[in-house]
Formats: sequence, C-alpha cells, structure tokens
Amino acid sequence: MLRTEFDGRKLRLTVDGFELLSTPFVSAIRHKKTYSTKRGTVKETIVELEHARLDDIERTGDSTFVMSGDGHSLKMEVTECDLGCEIFFEGEDGWAYEFRIPAIEGEAVFGGGEQYRQTNLRGERIMNFVSEHITARTLMEKVILPDNRYREKTADSIGSYSPMPVFVTDKGRLFYFDTASDGISKFGIHNYRLKFDRCPRSMMLLHADDYETLMRALAKKNPPRQYLPDWCLDGMIIAVQGGTDKVISKAFTMLDAGAKISAVWCQDWCGENRTVMGKQVWWNYEYDDKLYHHLPEAIRRLESRGVRFLAYLNPYLVKDSRLYKKCAKKGWLITDRDGSICHIKTTTFDAGMLDLTNPEAVRYIKEVLIKKNMLEIGVKGWMADFGEYLPTDCVLHDGDPAELHNMWPVLWAKINREAVEEYGDKDVMFFTRSGYLGEQCYAPIMWNGDQHTDLTRDYGMPCVMPATFSLGFSGVPLVHSDIGGFFSVGRLRRNDELFIRWMEMNTFSPLMRSHESIRPWANSQFDSPAVLPHTVRLTNIHAALRPYIERCLKQAEEGIPVIRPDFWNAVDYGASRDEYSYFFGDDMYVCPVIEKNVSERTVYLPEGNWTGFWDNKAYKGGDVIRVNAPLGKTPVFYRTESSFRDLFRHAAEA
Repeated sequence: MLRTEFDGRKLRLTVDGFELLSTPFVSAIRHKKTYSTKRGTVKETIVELEHARLDDIERTGDSTFVMSGDGHSLKMEVTECDLGCEIFFEGEDGWAYEFRIPAIEGEAVFGGGEQYRQTNLRGERIMNFVSEHITARTLMEKVILPDNRYREKTADSIGSYSPMPVFVTDKGRLFYFDTASDGISKFGIHNYRLKFDRCPRSMMLLHADDYETLMRALAKKNPPRQYLPDWCLDGMIIAVQGGTDKVISKAFTMLDAGAKISAVWCQDWCGENRTVMGKQVWWNYEYDDKLYHHLPEAIRRLESRGVRFLAYLNPYLVKDSRLYKKCAKKGWLITDRDGSICHIKTTTFDAGMLDLTNPEAVRYIKEVLIKKNMLEIGVKGWMADFGEYLPTDCVLHDGDPAELHNMWPVLWAKINREAVEEYGDKDVMFFTRSGYLGEQCYAPIMWNGDQHTDLTRDYGMPCVMPATFSLGFSGVPLVHSDIGGFFSVGRLRRNDELFIRWMEMNTFSPLMRSHESIRPWANSQFDSPAVLPHTVRLTNIHAALRPYIERCLKQAEEGIPVIRPDFWNAVDYGASRDEYSYFFGDDMYVCPVIEKNVSERTVYLPEGNWTGFWDNKAYKGGDVIRVNAPLGKTPVFYRTESSFRDLFRHAAEA
C-alpha cells in the first residue's frame, strides 16, 4: 500500500515500508542540442545554458504538489497503482528535466530497451534515442584488423534499435518514464540520473520481491499483444532468395530430407538490389514477376505441403522505383525544409520515406502495399524492417519529427498490425527490429536486428542474449534473432560451425528463423552439406517442443519474457554466473556455445534438480560442471520434476 508522507518541507513515498522516492529529486535544465546523423546513427552535441534545482515543495491538494527553485516550477500529482505509484507531471516547454533516484549499494540495473553489450547497466550511460545498431567503422575494423587486434566496443558506444526508458533492479525496483523524448540515463555509484529533453507525462515507481510480479504490473501499462500463429511452431522459417524455382526447389528438398519447415522467407520477393555491400532488396513492394514468376500459384503450391511464404516490407522506397515515383507524385514522401524529397542513405543507395503521419499515405500502405500486394496473393508474414532513420529536421504532414523520432517505429508497427487485423487472417504475422514504448502492443514478435556473422560479444551471436534479456525487463516478452547473423564483409563471414551453433541456440527459442546474410554466397546456409543433417535434426526438435513453447507464449501474454537470464529466479544479480546462458520458459536452461572449436562447456547450473536434455543424466543445481558440447548439441537441461519431462525426453530423440 502506498504511503505519502509530507512534513511541509519534504515528500516521501513508500510502499509497504520500502522507500520509492523522496524530494528533492528533479532539476530543470535549459540546453542547446544539435544532432548529427548518418545512416541512422546519431551523435549529439549539448551545451547547457541554465540549471534550476527544484528543492522546494508545496502541497496544493490531497495528492498534488508543486516543486520549485531558481525561478522554475513543476507540478505533480501522485496516484497509487499496483506495487507503487505513478506521478504525473506538468512542466514548462523548452526545458529538459533530470530525475535523480538514489542508488542502492551493490544494486544492478537492467532494461533500457534493447541493450546489446551487457545485461547490468550499472556504471553505464544509456541513450534514449532510436538509432541504427551497426556502424560501418566497426565492420571495417573487423575486416582490416587481425582478430587479436580488434577491441570489442563498450555499451555506451553501441546504438539501440529499441531503447526504452524502463529500468528494473535486483533490489526489486522498477522505474518507468512515460515519454517519447530523447534522453540520457547515467547509472552512477551514488544515484541514477535520468534526463529527458521534454518533461515526461509521468513516472511510475514500483517495488516487488520478484521479477514476474513486476513484469505483470508493467504489462498493465503497455499490454503485450504479441503472438505467433500455430504454423510458426511447426519447424523453421528458412531464408531463401533467388526466385520462384529456387525457393520451391530448396523448400521441397528440405522437406524430403526430413526437415520441419514452416515457411520460406523471401526478402527479395520485390526484386534484388545488388550493391557493393552484397545482395539487398529492391524496395518496391510488389512482387517481381521476372524473378518470382507466377508467385501466387507458387505460394499455393508451397502451402499444399504446409510451407507458408513470407516477404519483406519497410517504410522506405528506393529512389526512382515505380512506387517511389507514384508516392512522390502524390506527395506521400517526407520532405526536407526546402520542399524537396528527403532521402536517407543505407549502405550505398538512396530512398524516400513514406510519411506515416499522412492519412493518405497510411491508407496506401495498408490497402495496397500490405493487403493487395501481399495478403491477397497469399503472403502469411513479413519482416517489417527499419523505422529508426527518421531525421529530426525533416518536414512531416503532421507533427514535429524531433518529438516523433522515437515513436516512429511504433507507428510503423501499428500500421502493420492494423492492416493485418482489418484483413482478418489470424494466420498472418510480421516481425520488427525497431521499437519504443508500446511496441509490444503491435509487433507480434521482435527480432534482435542485424548481428555480425561472428562470435564477438559486442555485435556477434553472443550479444543476442543481453539484448533479449534487456527487452524482457522492458516489457517485451517475445524476441528472436536471425540464425547466422546478417552483416558479412570481406573476411567477416560465417562458417558451418557458427551457423550450427546459432541454430542450436534458436532451437530453444520461441521462433526459429534463418537469414542468408547480406552475402549469401560467402556464408554457410541451412542446406550446406555439413549443416544439413543438423538442420533436419534441430528443426524436428523445435517442432517437438511445440506444447512447451505454447505454454511459454501463454505466459508472454502476461508480460513474462520467454527468454530470461540465469539470475531470474534468484532475483539477485550477484547469483549470476553466466551472462550468456538463459532460462527458456520455466523449465529449460540453455547454455549456448559462444567459442570457436570447442566440444566442451563449463556450466553453472541454477538452483534446483536438473536433467540433461541430451544425456538424460541427473544434475544438481548450484554446482559447476563441465559437460560435452559437440556440434549440434549445445548444453541444455530441464527441471527433473517438470510436467513436460516426457515431452523433453521425446524431443531429444526427434
């Protein structure tokens, strides 16, 4: 129960004796900020002009207060909610606000949306600005430098497709700021400073003894409506490009080999855009009838054998394509201040951006690009890519781009979701990489964006785990990754071992989906000779786990992440022994292999009684063990007393 204590000089908020907040805790700041953006990455220059510390407080009603100082004032209203309180603010335009929350000694901090480098954000600087995750400089370093000379990047130098001002600590605290504003959070030794360019609408402060309780409470703020159609659990979605004949041949060959294939994902369905970086998509969202001749008939042929067809879509149109010219003529593309079309550059080509604030453009996206060009020909899903490139100085049909920048990918997901629901086919899904607060209300499932095709912990396969944990703590329960990664340049390419190790990991995840990478010819694929037997076996295991995954999906509806860090049940981050192992639902514990050329792995088992998934041996939780990890069998364990134990035994033999 919330208790509000005010003695005329100081306000103190507690819940069940635990202090949530006490004044003073906020300052108002006037500053000048400039942005420099290139290919979705952003740099800021900030010059502070004026600072007002709001140390004085006056009660103006039963639950309303005014904080003031240095000629500035901020109104707030305190309301009780489950596990704590929500404080609503009325600030002044043109001012940034910095909130100071006292730190607790030894406390670890998680969340902040998608954070790739590490799970614990204590001591880090986190930027609240939707941006490109990958930088060209890092790619070039990996190409030019020997492996032992490459220095992995720190957390504060890595952008995020999906930042969110939501933070959870291992002392049972949750901080949620309802704002779309750019900001910076610093988690120092003595306090946490969370600054936003505009006054948040509110700040929610909660406390509980376990993460599940906190996540359920958070789900009431932004109810997750993520889902997967039944067919997604029937095996693996394989990435295939190259046209109708190649897609059908590969899909049927895999089925005949005994693999469980739920769908083909053909990102080049609308055409190939070959660049110096590799094989990209021609962003003109109507099927390429030369490459994908008779596509509707081909889709029906695939479905006759239980294989769905997935496509690709983003809110940009490649310059001078047919649809680009049409939308430019209609005035549906975002412009610069001089009235010319605003172009973004990704890798080496320019594209115009559809204006998601223009009702006519939105209607065109939904009625033509999605319903007519995809759903009506039988497409059952797509990658709803991008959303993070909106410039802060462009001109929109409606609204300020600087204020809408963070919400742009959410608006993009909302448009896709509305089109699907209006069409009425419950077997349709899509997946997004960019997001912000509320993304989980629209995107059926997110993916971790574009990893490098390697094992580095900043951009390679290992970064998937911290990124997924962080999203889970931020209220996004359904997340998956591209099997094999995406970016491949020069000698940066995946071999059979990396693809298999990544596929092992994603076998024990809500969705199994591969990516050919930006250079398919230079990278191992699901049907490479040495990989194929593992693809057959692992896709059968994933399909056999379907009843268990369905239970995980049911929990996700309550806000409980499907993939959770090793300290999830202990609550205390001090109990964490492995940043890259995870709980898959309640009853499975997965230890991905993230080192080259190894056949054993050290495992730190959480508390409880465990059975080896592959060897059926009994293991005691709390012990450190060394187990076999041959290619194709990453260490996996299940709770000995699980009601799914017979299913797990059967799945291991699939």
